[in-house]
Amino acid sequence: MYKAIAAIILVASAFPAWAQMSPEGLWRNIDDKTGEAKAEIRIRDIGGGVLNGALEKRLTKDAKPEDICDECSDDRKGKPILGLEIIRGAKKADGKEVWEGGKILDPENGRNYSLRMTPIDGGKKLEVRGSIGPFGRTQTWIRVQ
Repeated sequence: MYKAIAAIILVASAFPAWAQMSPEGLWRNIDDKTGEAKAEIRIRDIGGGVLNGALEKRLTKDAKPEDICDECSDDRKGKPILGLEIIRGAKKADGKEVWEGGKILDPENGRNYSLRMTPIDGGKKLEVRGSIGPFGRTQTWIRVQ
């Protein structure tokens, strides 16, 4: 009986650490060129381990609530940037703490990039890489508590 209770406590105490190593949650993206916070993005599991993320809050001084994605070329064209789904279809790579296979949209230019997300620093940060072929850029996002 004591072993069963100890096992339950061990599993329960490990869960928060495991959950933090997932990209699920609220993130503040930091512009890799300026170092300024641009937005907050909420990443959710939409089922089957597939992650999508929507722009929940814009932090730039020139952001207006009525801004729309003029540059988007898919179903997001003309939609408000606030609330826009910018991450679609990311899945955890087998045996790795990496989520990939999805796409990330840059609403400023309307382009979709191949996506790779890697939790770092115990899940407090998220390396987000968008790329087209061998070319891309990486931003480090900060988890919002």
